[in-house]
Amino acid sequence: MPAADLAQAIGRELPYLRRYARALTGNQTAGDNYAAATLEAILADRELMRGDDARVGLFRAFHAIWQSSGQPVDSADTASRESKTQDRLSGLTPNSREALLLRTIESMRYDQIAHIMNTSQAEAEELVQIALTEMGRAIAGKVMVIEDETIIAMDLKGIAQTMGHEVTGIARTHSAAIELAAQKRPDLILADIQLADGSSGIEAVNELMASLGNIPVIFITAFPERLLTGDRPEPAFLISKPYSEEQVRSAVSQAMFFASTEGLEVL
Repeated sequence: MPAADLAQAIGRELPYLRRYARALTGNQTAGDNYAAATLEAILADRELMRGDDARVGLFRAFHAIWQSSGQPVDSADTASRESKTQDRLSGLTPNSREALLLRTIESMRYDQIAHIMNTSQAEAEELVQIALTEMGRAIAGKVMVIEDETIIAMDLKGIAQTMGHEVTGIARTHSAAIELAAQKRPDLILADIQLADGSSGIEAVNELMASLGNIPVIFITAFPERLLTGDRPEPAFLISKPYSEEQVRSAVSQAMFFASTEGLEVL
């Protein structure tokens, strides 16, 4: 593939690699550092992309760096929190979170996951199931839903409850979200971008973060590209509408996993 075409193809896929990297590390800065290192490696050696389409090749190059680095989490956290997170990571089956995120959040086929992770398709399938089991049962917390569509809101509530979480309530507007959070502080927020009164879920979340501190947020939107521009602070966890239950469960498990170092109940 000519250099110009390769650059254009990588540019289309880069926002999704950044989404994946942030979900792995639990932090935008750390995730973006890995994405940048991946681009640098490809620029230094285009053979890394040979034989692959841009999407698979980009993720495969990322994984080569991720595996060689020892998979550290966000270095901007305090030493205590990083130590706690590393302790919990060490208790999970190696490569299981990676396979789960590739499958659920990035919608990769199992054969693509196997190629990216340099393993067999059977092992990729097994790793996803292991991750669903290990992460799905690990954490219990309080979840707040900010969503103006009733059917979607009730669906998200049901998914969170079947995972063992307490749902503090559903807010359809910016003001309702502020009031609900004041009644019971959530451990995790599931938020749409556009709300019923024309208000912004992003603005509601920003206000909540300013008053309540750093709470993990999963944005669920039909327009993920609006939050994957690289021009502003972006969420560590982002899934697209229409979503699957598997995607929501995976994102919730990942977000709760990192939030657990702040004192959630470990089951």
